[in-house]
Amino acid sequence: MPKLWTETVEGHRHAVRTAVLDAVAALVAETGFSGVSMTRVAGYAGVTRATLYKYFPDVESLLAAWHERQVREHLAGLEGIGRETAGTGRQLQAVLEAYALMIYDRPGHDTSTPVLHQGSHIDHAHQHLEAFIADLIRADAQEKAADLAMDPTDLARYCIKALSSAGSLSSRGAVSSLVAVTVRGLHT
Repeated sequence: MPKLWTETVEGHRHAVRTAVLDAVAALVAETGFSGVSMTRVAGYAGVTRATLYKYFPDVESLLAAWHERQVREHLAGLEGIGRETAGTGRQLQAVLEAYALMIYDRPGHDTSTPVLHQGSHIDHAHQHLEAFIADLIRADAQEKAADLAMDPTDLARYCIKALSSAGSLSSRGAVSSLVAVTVRGLHT
């Protein structure tokens, strides 16, 4: 079992929460959502069930906290790709490609998925993603001195909706093709 105690109570709480969410991530990757139980998470995290219940009242709250962390990490990853890619057109393409691949690579969904995609963290993340993509679209149009036929926010919504089908595609190549078609659709 890992040693989770740190120098401060706040540090200890953070370490326990991180270990618990890491355990949830490992279980989801290994068994899917249905394999996550309080007992298994406690065992993987190296804490007692009593300690686990101090932090999370049930499996649903564990999954929600894990999902919220995943969403934050995905948004940060997309922003990092945007910062690291040179040229606004390439930034937009790279971010949309990464977003579509996140959807494509997402593990299969089971009955827990609808519960995870509810709540204020999803609404906030969606608004953040929309604004981020709209900014990239706006910057790309300015760099090319092109007029946009629609509001950048509406175009960002188009991109997000179009790429949401990436999870049902047959290959990563098909995902790249979908991104290319979506980007071309911005300029027509």
